[in-house]
Amino acid sequence: MSYVSRRGRSRMKRPMSEINVTPLVDVMLVLLIIFMVTAPMMTSGINVDLPKTSASQLKSDNKPITISIKEDGSIYLGENRTTLDQLINQLHSASGNDPERRVFVRGDARLNYGRIMEIMGLITTGGFSHVALLAQQPTGKIPQ
Repeated sequence: MSYVSRRGRSRMKRPMSEINVTPLVDVMLVLLIIFMVTAPMMTSGINVDLPKTSASQLKSDNKPITISIKEDGSIYLGENRTTLDQLINQLHSASGNDPERRVFVRGDARLNYGRIMEIMGLITTGGFSHVALLAQQPTGKIPQ
């Protein structure tokens, strides 16, 4: 393919050697937005309907151990199902035998409060002193 330029010379049409960065930036921005939106939804754990509270979140530097109790009374240490008999042994192995490690208990809102307190008492008698209940932050105004 050759063509005649304004000066009358013929030359070959060469491919453009510059990289067009605009489409690359557009694609990267779209991917960034997708990851920013989906990352908070990727939390691990068992789906539990937590009660609402107006208390502020705790701030700390190490990751706590989470125990979830579903509506049917089943107990999960992280994402693994466990029983009351195995709970303390699994907590000690998960904490590396550190009784100062924080333990969060997530109980379903429809679960009997006595069941939650029974499990928290078992954890406390197992040697863990930093045991706390988790709840969701309310989305609206708190009724009085």
